[in-house]
Amino acid sequence: VLAAPYHLDPWQGPQASPNGYGRPDNPTRRLLEAAVGELEGGDCRVFASGQAAITGLLLAVLRPGDTVVLPADGYFPVRAFAADTLETIGVTVRYAPTVGPYPSFAGVRLVLLETPANPGLDVADVAALAEAAHAAGALLAVDNTTATPLGQRPLDLGADVVVASGTKALTGHSDLLLGYVATRSGALLDAVTGWRTTTGAVPGAFDSWLAHRSLATLDLRLGRQSANAEAVARALAARPDVAGLRWPGLPTDPAYPVAARQMRRMPGVLSFDLGDADRVARFVAAARLVAAATSFGGLHTTADRRAQWGDDTAPGFVRLSCGVEDPADLVADIGAALDDAGAPGPLW
Repeated sequence: VLAAPYHLDPWQGPQASPNGYGRPDNPTRRLLEAAVGELEGGDCRVFASGQAAITGLLLAVLRPGDTVVLPADGYFPVRAFAADTLETIGVTVRYAPTVGPYPSFAGVRLVLLETPANPGLDVADVAALAEAAHAAGALLAVDNTTATPLGQRPLDLGADVVVASGTKALTGHSDLLLGYVATRSGALLDAVTGWRTTTGAVPGAFDSWLAHRSLATLDLRLGRQSANAEAVARALAARPDVAGLRWPGLPTDPAYPVAARQMRRMPGVLSFDLGDADRVARFVAAARLVAAATSFGGLHTTADRRAQWGDDTAPGFVRLSCGVEDPADLVADIGAALDDAGAPGPLW
C-alpha cells in the first residue's frame, strides 16, 4: 500500500481507521512488523535503517544523567554516535569488549550487546549478562544483526529488547535499507513507537514489501551461507598465509563453546587477516566470486576491509560475507585468488 494520506471518516476522523497518515500508519509495514516480531518472539517496529533503529532505541530510552554500556568492539558508527550525540546530551558512555570483562552495572540504565560482534565475531553469553543487568536494575539490548532470529532469539535468553539491521542477512538481497526493534515490554514498545513517529524514521511502503518478500527465502539463504562459511573457514584454517581466522562455528574458535550452546545456526560471516591492504586488494581483484563491498548477508560473497571505514582493525583485516554460491566453487575461487594475491608483506 503506497498511500501517504488516507481517506478519513468525515465524522470520526482517524479514530475510525488504523490508517490516517503514512508516517505512523501503513498496513504493509504492519504486516512486515508482525512477521519479524513472530521470528524474534516479540512486538516489532521497523525503521528506515539499522542505524535509525539503534539510535532511535538509545535516544528513546536514555536521558541526561543515565549511563549506557556499549560494545567496544561492535559496529563502529554506534560508538561514533555515542561520542558525537549521547555524551553531548549528558549520557555517560562506558565500553566493554563483547567477551568482557564488563564493568559493574550498578547505576547503568542500558547495556547493549552485539553478538556475534561485528566485525570480530566474538560471542557474548546473553543469558548470563541479562541476569547480571537485571540484578543491577539495567535493561539489556542485543544487536541481533549478524545472527538473525533464525540464528538466535535474544528475547528467549532474557534480553529486554532486540535491535538489528534488516538490510543484511534478514532480507539478504542487497536491495533495501531496513532496521527494527523488537521487545516484549509494552513500555519499551511505546517509547520506541513514539520516537519513530515523532522523528519520521520509517521505511517506505515498497521497501517494507520487498523485505516481507525476502523473508520467504530466509531459511534457505541462511542455510547455504552458513554451510559456505564453514567450508571456507575450514579451507582457510589450513593455509599458513591467512592469520587471525574467526568463525564461531569452528570447534577451535574461542567463541565456539558459548555459540554452540546459545545459537541455533552459525552466521555466514567470517573474518581473517591477509597482512596488508595491498594484499587484500590483490585478493579481491583476483577473485571471480568475491566482490569488494560493505554490508553483509547478501546473495553474493563480499569482502570488506574494515579499516577503510574507521574500524579499529588491522590494515589487512577482512570481513568475508559468504553468499549462496556453490560451496565447492566458492572455496576453489577463494583459494585461487589467495594464491594469485601472493605472500603477505614483510611486517605480517
